[in-house]
Amino acid sequence: MTMSEDSNSAILDSVANITEGCRLPVRMGISSDWPLAEIISIQENDDGRTFYVHYIDYNKRLDEWVGEDRLDTRKIQYPRGDLGSTTTGLNTGINTPKKLFTNPNSRPSSPVLPGPMAEAITGQSVMAALQQKQQKNRKRKLESEAVCNSSTNCTPEDERRSSVSGDLNLVDGQQAVPRQTGSLATHTDDHAITRIKNIRMIEIGRYRIKPWYFAPYPQEMVNLECIYICEFCLKFRKSRKCLERHVQKCPFKHPPGNEIYRKGIISVFELDGRKNKLYAQNLCLLAKLFLDHKTLYYDTDPFLFYVMTEYDAKGYHIVGYFSKEKESSEDYNVACILTLPPYQRKGFGKLLIEFSYELSKFEGKTGSPEKPLSDLGLLSYRSYWKQAILDVLISLKPQEGQEKPMITINEICEQTSIKKDDVISTLTNMELINYYRGQYILSLGKDLIESHKKCMDIRKIRIDAKCLHWTPKDWAKRGKW
Repeated sequence: MTMSEDSNSAILDSVANITEGCRLPVRMGISSDWPLAEIISIQENDDGRTFYVHYIDYNKRLDEWVGEDRLDTRKIQYPRGDLGSTTTGLNTGINTPKKLFTNPNSRPSSPVLPGPMAEAITGQSVMAALQQKQQKNRKRKLESEAVCNSSTNCTPEDERRSSVSGDLNLVDGQQAVPRQTGSLATHTDDHAITRIKNIRMIEIGRYRIKPWYFAPYPQEMVNLECIYICEFCLKFRKSRKCLERHVQKCPFKHPPGNEIYRKGIISVFELDGRKNKLYAQNLCLLAKLFLDHKTLYYDTDPFLFYVMTEYDAKGYHIVGYFSKEKESSEDYNVACILTLPPYQRKGFGKLLIEFSYELSKFEGKTGSPEKPLSDLGLLSYRSYWKQAILDVLISLKPQEGQEKPMITINEICEQTSIKKDDVISTLTNMELINYYRGQYILSLGKDLIESHKKCMDIRKIRIDAKCLHWTPKDWAKRGKW
């Protein structure tokens, strides 16, 4: 036996010994990188073994089934049996177990480069030094954010590839180019089974979409090649023929509930989770396919749902939605928020966020989204907060007898309805809050102002408060929902 045959034999033996919970470098399907991945599940088939892997420090939407040829078996980390993680490896992305065994033929695999570390935000006591530092940092930030802000939904890792056949668009969310620093927010499940995508494809309207995450659809739907969903009532069927028969009888051409906003082709419908329970439950199931952290499926009674649609001759097509509690002790104005993949990077994400804050303005409250946010949601909210706050600051005029305009944090909150903590964190993240000669000051550079104006020019669709016809309800006085 030659040396090369010995080496191959060692690799094959290692593949046979791989169990659930093992970690090793795996070639990512959408790139040539070999990040560290955890084996979540193993299947035996006629062609050999296939492995469901989770790439450590990457969003779970990139999890996938891989063959043996994509495993680097020269550097395997076996699970720690004494830590109770021999089968499920539930601590993915939290605690990396110590390496107990390394194949003798191991070699350094392609490393995963960490993302750029955020610089510490510190105040300067000397204005000149402060401005010099800010100009340097802002120039770097503006260059990196130019692409993000040009797509009004600010989701850089969601660049999708679409192919059109007839009037059916295939949206492959799984083929998204990953953000190399991984997820901004870490979420874990209690059960290993919920970590594996169980739906292969859905068809809703003229779009076919590959789901990103597990969703608890009925078991008889899981093994189908595609689930067919009515885009008006969101009921799901096993085949296109069944869906066609349903559409002929479906009484809806828009979401049930009250239309509270309409401008141009954009409409928003308000639904009560108790009165429209079936639609709300189907909406939550659909949303779970694209929201990893979402846990609400059936208990919809305490929630209101705001569904944004786009109108054409066939009806009102769902674009996205957000839900909010009828009564929130934490002043949350959003519980879950989602823009469907075909409509992402078109400004609808920010439009949904802007609409939620318009409702807060009508209520006379400040609001904040429920935490934790998904990574894409966090990016969108940060971008919206920044633009909303800069709108207020740039429009300020100095009062009589003042050299420069003055404003308090509370006044920013009142004008934007953004909660105080979110205003402070946004200003800090933008490096605008500084301490100088015994007082806090905000300084806006010309480059920041110009960049903001360009971003606002790109945002073609905005919420017009005059088109919102809605009266807030005091749910505490209404007794049962």
